[in-house]
Amino acid sequence: MSNFKIVSPLTAFAKQTRQAASKLAVLSLESRNQAIEAIAQALELARGDILQANLADCQAATAAGIAEPLYKRLQLDEYKLRDAIAGVRDVGKLDDPIGKVQIHREIDTGLILKRTTCPLGVLGIIFEARPEAAIQIVSLAIKSGNGVILKGGKEALGSCEAIVKAIKQGLSDTDVNPDAVQLLTTREEILELLQLDKYVDLIIPRGSNAFVKFVQDNTRIPVLGHADGICHLYVDQGADITKAINITVDSKIQYPAACNAIETLLVHSSIAGEFLPQVAAALEAKNVELRGDEGTLKILPNIVPATEIDWQTEYSDLILAIKIVDSLNEAICHIENYGSRHTEAIITEDITAAESFQSLVNAAGVYHNCSTRFADGFRYGFGAEVGISTQQMPPRGPVGLEGLITYKYQMSGNGHIVKTYTGVNAKSFSHRDL
Repeated sequence: MSNFKIVSPLTAFAKQTRQAASKLAVLSLESRNQAIEAIAQALELARGDILQANLADCQAATAAGIAEPLYKRLQLDEYKLRDAIAGVRDVGKLDDPIGKVQIHREIDTGLILKRTTCPLGVLGIIFEARPEAAIQIVSLAIKSGNGVILKGGKEALGSCEAIVKAIKQGLSDTDVNPDAVQLLTTREEILELLQLDKYVDLIIPRGSNAFVKFVQDNTRIPVLGHADGICHLYVDQGADITKAINITVDSKIQYPAACNAIETLLVHSSIAGEFLPQVAAALEAKNVELRGDEGTLKILPNIVPATEIDWQTEYSDLILAIKIVDSLNEAICHIENYGSRHTEAIITEDITAAESFQSLVNAAGVYHNCSTRFADGFRYGFGAEVGISTQQMPPRGPVGLEGLITYKYQMSGNGHIVKTYTGVNAKSFSHRDL
């Protein structure tokens, strides 16, 4: 097995990325920002080629019978591409995440400790059909001084190849070696990538819970999971009806294929009779299929009965499950049982209820009186994101630059030895923050 790894083309590929990343890590902020601007310009020049490649991907995917939600993620129009390029330039405007001094401490006279931020090294990112994710990921990787090996969904292969080709062309006239960005093109390479713990420092899989678990079970490399988005909106008894309708519609239909779109609507029983007919009319006008529990069916008799599977499903489509609850606590319990710890929201004018919800619900994002669609690195001001982490340990939620750095302890002395600080006449440490 070890001999195979030595001769593997992917191992050599990863080694090149590692070497390029090592040089990228010590480049100045100015050099990294120049590279980011060069990427933006190269993507603008290649706009026609990228859109043409995406059109071909979409046509092939349609012929293969791609599911509608996946097709929406795959489709890259001129507006999505424009926004993605704007996101690249936004990353260029962000503060430098590298070299920040987090601790500056005198251990003793002349013995100084610093904790400073530094890049992780090489990122391995496996993402779904959405090709513009490659643009966001690369810009964040360059800014944070990391190399990146990308593997997009097979449906988006042509789009990703066109995007990475443009990025490498842009980097070729900068201080960043184009080898810092690599693209894998076959499914078989994923398993091999997961074995490259010598060269890859973090794997970020973006996909279903089952896929994230598969990755975690098949690698020694740390994994930052971007898994299912089973998001809920709870309309409390203290909700403003108009506000609740607008937020519900936006949370579901603004971009239903997104992981931060709601899949289940929870409604307090005291407000259900007034609220549900109005929100149902608004949603059905947008072609949303509604599925309801027994209580909901009494108010909306013409919708589809919900089953246990509906509470567990990320539709990523114009389908919404509805459940009536009798209390805030019952809503929280439902979210605890079925939520994916992505983004949850409450609509209420009752501040005490809102504070309880935000304190007790365990999710990366817990919102009050606003759409779950705000769960996004760009909207948070991160410039872009490599994914949204639903894990308990940080980084959590949209992962921008801060999730792509680590730190090291640097100590400088002048002949200091530990013996001085041990034994009968041990000298004391000063431990003075500078």
